[in-house]
Amino acid sequence: LLKRRNRPQLVIAMALQIFQQCTGINAIMFYAPVLFNTVGFGSDASLYSAVMTGAVNVLSTVVSIYSVDKLGRRVLLLEAGVQMFLSQVVIAIILGIKVKDHSDNLGHGFAILVVLMICTFVSAFAWSWGPLGWLIPSETFPLETRSAGQSVTVCVNLLFTFVIAQAFLSMLCNFKFGIFLFFSGWVFVMSFFVLFL
Repeated sequence: LLKRRNRPQLVIAMALQIFQQCTGINAIMFYAPVLFNTVGFGSDASLYSAVMTGAVNVLSTVVSIYSVDKLGRRVLLLEAGVQMFLSQVVIAIILGIKVKDHSDNLGHGFAILVVLMICTFVSAFAWSWGPLGWLIPSETFPLETRSAGQSVTVCVNLLFTFVIAQAFLSMLCNFKFGIFLFFSGWVFVMSFFVLFL
């Protein structure tokens, strides 16, 4: 696995897992009720919003199943990169303008727009970086290193899932709306990675 001829596959597999977590998807999915509560929804509404994002995730994954071989891996990753980047920037702008330290009154219309943008983000992830982060490494490693390569892939994914999950609430408290700009910056970087490498 560490031989020179296997290095490109290893780098791509590890990078995909790191980027997959740095989109912020797990932070959004883990903390969706907290996020929606912070945005101004009541406790019940935030739970319903979390269920809604989960449903969007499942339905969009089905889209990926039927489109990945027709459109190709690279096209899906790049299209989703644009969609995730724009939706996170819109969320950051809305929250930056409307939600202040001493006011969480987002307004009904803006709150719905934030939920729609989060659903847009989740759908883009679910038909691209979510499933393809696992598919591409399994196709890329040669047979002799596939099992070891997939083991490294899973370890990197779980390590970064842990790091993001542990850091997200502190980052949300400190960055506030900037958390979405932080993750959108990563989406920008990973889209360039796909475009050029």
